[in-house]
Amino acid sequence: MDSKVRLHITGPLHGGQQAVLSKDQAHYLSGVMRLSPGDTITVFDGASGAWRATIDAASKRGGTLTLGDRVAPQRDPPDIWLCFAPIKKARTDFIVEKATELGAARICPVTTRYTNSERIRRDRLQAHAVEAAEQCGGTFVPPVDEIVTLAKLLDHWPDDRALIFCDEALSDDPDWSGEGESAPWPRAPAAILIGPEGGFAPAERDRLRAHPQAMAVGLGPRILRADTAAVAALTVWQTTQGDWT
Repeated sequence: MDSKVRLHITGPLHGGQQAVLSKDQAHYLSGVMRLSPGDTITVFDGASGAWRATIDAASKRGGTLTLGDRVAPQRDPPDIWLCFAPIKKARTDFIVEKATELGAARICPVTTRYTNSERIRRDRLQAHAVEAAEQCGGTFVPPVDEIVTLAKLLDHWPDDRALIFCDEALSDDPDWSGEGESAPWPRAPAAILIGPEGGFAPAERDRLRAHPQAMAVGLGPRILRADTAAVAALTVWQTTQGDWT
């Protein structure tokens, strides 16, 4: 039988290849989705497109697949990064999942003065990105970086990448005269920076506004939660400068 089940597996992939399933993947196919040998699923590796695969064996101990034809070409997102200050665990997971669904090319956790969660498990967040790509039909999985300080991020910022920092102060500061109020958001390569629940510290905001690649933008007249702001900002960028246009 055909299946809409999608799995991310290690590549590179090619037709006729036999792929080994992890114990968790094999249990998911046999124990959760109730699939059997001979059933087909879709697999992708994040770089080679999507492929039809036939289950050879799957149990709690492991399993294998045999790849058939490629069913979709590789489709990479625009070169837009999401940099964000981690918040509570479930909401940080939400940010990573939605960033993947919305087409972020890279996810960069950043610690700031008011960040209330300075430690993350990068491997767990990467797994959430994989799961989101499996669910949303994508063929690309954004890498999740190790967390860095905002100062280090800015010290090593690429000269050719615009930095769009979402400044909550603009929501209630009609006198702000920066370009971010009226200028269009920059095209790729670019990155969006979302601050913590407490916002950016004054010194951080000053450094960002002085940064040669940075551009302050507002997200409307209401102050948004950090997770909402990440979704809103990626949506605006994809609609105006990304692959939704």
